[in-house]
Amino acid sequence: MSQAREITDYLRQAVELGGSDLHLSAWAPPAARVGGNLVPLEDFLLDPDTTRRLILDTLSEAQRAALEQNWELDYALQIEGIGRFRGNVHIARGSHEAAFRHIPQHIPELGELGHHTAVHDVCTLRRGLVLVTGITGSGKSTTLASMIRRISENRSGIIVTIEDPIEFIFSHSSCLIKQREVGSDTRGFPIALRQALRQDPDVIVVSELRDLETIRIALTAAETGHLVLATLHTVDAPQSIDRLVDVFPPDQQPQIVTQLAGVLEAVVSQRLIQRADGQGRVLASEVLRANHGIRACIRERKLEQLVGLMEIGFKDGCRTIDQSIAGLLEANYITREEALFHCREKRTFDTPPPAADVKKPKSIWT
Repeated sequence: MSQAREITDYLRQAVELGGSDLHLSAWAPPAARVGGNLVPLEDFLLDPDTTRRLILDTLSEAQRAALEQNWELDYALQIEGIGRFRGNVHIARGSHEAAFRHIPQHIPELGELGHHTAVHDVCTLRRGLVLVTGITGSGKSTTLASMIRRISENRSGIIVTIEDPIEFIFSHSSCLIKQREVGSDTRGFPIALRQALRQDPDVIVVSELRDLETIRIALTAAETGHLVLATLHTVDAPQSIDRLVDVFPPDQQPQIVTQLAGVLEAVVSQRLIQRADGQGRVLASEVLRANHGIRACIRERKLEQLVGLMEIGFKDGCRTIDQSIAGLLEANYITREEALFHCREKRTFDTPPPAADVKKPKSIWT
């Protein structure tokens, strides 16, 4: 078996290839995700001992102890001359494996990412709950960072972020930005979120709504006049609302539904689709902006009506994922096969709905 290189070599190669992630797995070659596809970085397989050594080389003593105790670990990794990464170490079939997400130093603007102008408008909100949702690897963290950047440049105030781990590094501008990392700056999301309410914040950012207590406090923070931004692992706007409510016991759900209907301002659900020219991926997004009809739907929990209300709510800033995909297809940025794979309703493409604000996609999504 050939000799594996150092972990820094693989991370550097992944970045040079324009990759979004580096994956280390036992009995597989190290691989980078480039344009949504896995590209092997070696022509040989890594054995479990080599994989473990490469991974442990990125950890401090405290992080190694945490991994030994918990069997998995999220952390941030900064390598001089290469860049910043979000690492996740886990065990699969008894072997240590890892995924490293490259975090660009540059925080892109929303327009660079390909977001609809409705998302720009969301950044002008002063209170309420805003969710950025999508599957793993759909660019939620990048969109959230871009929104924070836009807010910090266009208003004065205090932004408190609670992250696990800290990914993008922000500089103070018109806003003072306090970034807190779970595990090193605070013991957990609930306590950090509760304490954030005492830190005179204007904007509170939660990198992920993971549990009942975090969601409960986030709703309360939005209800008491703060702007709360958070991510959620769901595929579209209706499912995002359903997920928030279903976390709670049945006897508490009526109260949560009422609370959510009052504080939810927007849901931005996104996915990355392979470009027709093979040059990376392009963003398709669904935007829900809460209006009177949508709030009533949430309150009465008639979530099956939300898609229809978004389809006719264009003036309020709404757009469905199918409208976004149809626009990309009409502009020939994606293939019909990709459109049919990612759409909600295939019959939508019998007569594509009108596109809006579709711009030439950037190559920022790898």
